[in-house]
Amino acid sequence: MARAIMVQGTSSNAGKSILVTALCRIFCQDGYRVAPFKAQNMALNSFVTESGGEIGRAQVLQAWACGLAPRVEMNPVLLKPRGNAESQVIVLGKPVGHMSARDYHLGKNLELLSSIAAAFEKLAREYDIIVLEGAGSPAEVNLKERDLANMRAAKMASAPVLLVADIDRGGAIASVVGTLELLPLEEREMVRGIIINKFRGDITLLKPALDFLEDRTGVPVLGVVPHMGDLQLPAEDSVCLEDAPIASKTAELDVAVILLPRISNFTDFDALSLEPGVAVRYVRGGAPLGTPDLIVIPGTKNTTEDLLYLYESGYAAAVKRAFEQGVPVLGICGGYQMLGKELVDEAGSESGIRQLPGLGLLDVKTVFLGEKQLLQSRGTVCGGGSLLAGAAGMEVEGYEIHMGRTFLGKGAAPFLAVTGGEGPRYDGAVSPSGLVIGTYFHGLLDNDGFRRHLINRLRERKGLGETGTPLASARQWVEAGLDRLAQTCRSCLDMKKIYGLLGISV
Repeated sequence: MARAIMVQGTSSNAGKSILVTALCRIFCQDGYRVAPFKAQNMALNSFVTESGGEIGRAQVLQAWACGLAPRVEMNPVLLKPRGNAESQVIVLGKPVGHMSARDYHLGKNLELLSSIAAAFEKLAREYDIIVLEGAGSPAEVNLKERDLANMRAAKMASAPVLLVADIDRGGAIASVVGTLELLPLEEREMVRGIIINKFRGDITLLKPALDFLEDRTGVPVLGVVPHMGDLQLPAEDSVCLEDAPIASKTAELDVAVILLPRISNFTDFDALSLEPGVAVRYVRGGAPLGTPDLIVIPGTKNTTEDLLYLYESGYAAAVKRAFEQGVPVLGICGGYQMLGKELVDEAGSESGIRQLPGLGLLDVKTVFLGEKQLLQSRGTVCGGGSLLAGAAGMEVEGYEIHMGRTFLGKGAAPFLAVTGGEGPRYDGAVSPSGLVIGTYFHGLLDNDGFRRHLINRLRERKGLGETGTPLASARQWVEAGLDRLAQTCRSCLDMKKIYGLLGISV
């Protein structure tokens, strides 16, 4: 059976996910078979595994850090908020229903312990080390009795706990002391190390605080991790978009992504934002849309509610005006559905709204059904028009997560001929001008060839030549970022003591 270690935090966004990712990469580099595990995750940023199961995107990055394909056992319970304190509950990759927070915490979540334990045991039989990630804080007194993801998971795995505090937000020392004070003695003794995360400045000035922390708690500080803002790794939560910068004035291409209230899978645009000469800005809060070189409407957990947001905020009218001025528009998943003429939800699977007109930029109609489509897919470009000129036959890969089925009218052509997943079939739609494209393929822009083609067509429309800058692979960017993360954390964590907690001598 595998040895286990767990990373918990004094709060949400303390840096648990990125430190788990770092440890996974370090252990993997050192020759161990390692896998990540998070008993319960709450996120809208999800991914579809090869088996057709849905898990949180953080565990996907952690799996890649281990050199593994993501599996549902790595995140056996996923909660996807849909508004009004309600979430879709996904167990071992498959949706089992929608529940209010109250009903879930008081009636459902402890029933999932057997699924969580079985998933962990399966991984533990196959790997040398399991790195567990907690959720929120282990000391949330109102949730603790029914908490699945923190100390209950640590006890299940017999895992020593590393407690992480975010010093960038302030109050880190107090948060560590307070967390330990609120834990019962048995759980306090499970915390075997403290990590201070996101530190900026002169570490010698921090040393008195670290000495105090060790003297007060009796728990050693095993590292101070610097603030790492340049890793260029996919983020777990869309909270990172709230402070996203506006487009650079020096960028040759301006891409505007509308920041929907329930945006999902925002990592679809990471690769595009890393391209030289391309600035991706997230338009939010009534900020002007302007006349960018490309407008993107992203995926969402609730298409109808976010479409209402577009109407109420004025962005629907702004998108239409921009399109009339010749600005291309790309819709992915829920964004694709919004671009059509009509959305029909007779079963109420999305919301209480049974019918809603779309933006009308594509001659398609979407009908929401009760069954979620979850699959990895492959296809070839078959649509035409100015953005796709010369792309016919280009192969792309992606993954699909959607409840709706979209039907094309006579004024739309399919975007992709799908050969994988449930193929052969068609995906997406292209307008007669070729300036509006919709697709269900998340990860479309991670395809290096297609991304390069799209960039060059946008440059051509602007009178710019094709880019001569070599474009790196999106996956190479991720792998390089994982290596930088591991190198940084290896240099500032006491890895000898961390291996000692695992019972491994180095």
